[in-house]
Amino acid sequence: MPKMKSNSGAAKRFSKTGSGKWKRNKAFSSHILTKKSPKRKRNFRGTELVAPADTRALDRLVPGR
Repeated sequence: MPKMKSNSGAAKRFSKTGSGKWKRNKAFSSHILTKKSPKRKRNFRGTELVAPADTRALDRLVPGR
């Protein structure tokens, strides 16, 4: 049986932590920043964990990671 292909778009956006959880960047931080408050923009920094309900779908999109 051939290897499974991973979804290359998802592979670039998500990565696994050491404990096996999925990590993602926060959304809404790239443009139209003038109307957003500094506190809101500050909270866009860094990463967050993917919700447990979505981890099964990610395991299928990015196998072998």
